[in-house]
Amino acid sequence: MKPLTEQDIRASFVNCSKGEAKRLPVPRDLEQRPWPDLDFLGWRDSGAPDRSCLVTEREGRTVGVTLRFPTSRRGFLHRSMCSLCLTTHPGGGVSLMTARKAGTAGREGNSVGLYMCTDLACSLYVRGKKIPESGLRIEESLTVEEQIARTTGNLSAFLDKLYD
Repeated sequence: MKPLTEQDIRASFVNCSKGEAKRLPVPRDLEQRPWPDLDFLGWRDSGAPDRSCLVTEREGRTVGVTLRFPTSRRGFLHRSMCSLCLTTHPGGGVSLMTARKAGTAGREGNSVGLYMCTDLACSLYVRGKKIPESGLRIEESLTVEEQIARTTGNLSAFLDKLYD
């Protein structure tokens, strides 16, 4: 992913108003992010524990979405799998993230959801740059490049649903 500026990020949101995008907290460490290893930039909103943001490149443009997820955590005996990168996590490591749809459908309250890594570090898990809390990922016969393609394909399919 190419490095993004705060202005790039704020202008990218498709499922919130310009005013909401202006008020969203943006990571202050953009210069330190491992951009070559990211398929998308994801972060949690420190001011709203039930909100996260995700920004990615799509069809030649930058697209951002705000996401909501439940703040309650399940027990740590339960394991869940992220639908984007297929990393398994114990307890609250995977959350159902919901995004308000773009346009009129979103203003009418329609949304779509997907189970994702709560920390939105899918790109780093796939590349082996970050280890899940459980200490391991399921071993796959796919190459890292194929896993990256699957992750970005899963993300693209989710984003497609924002416009249905």
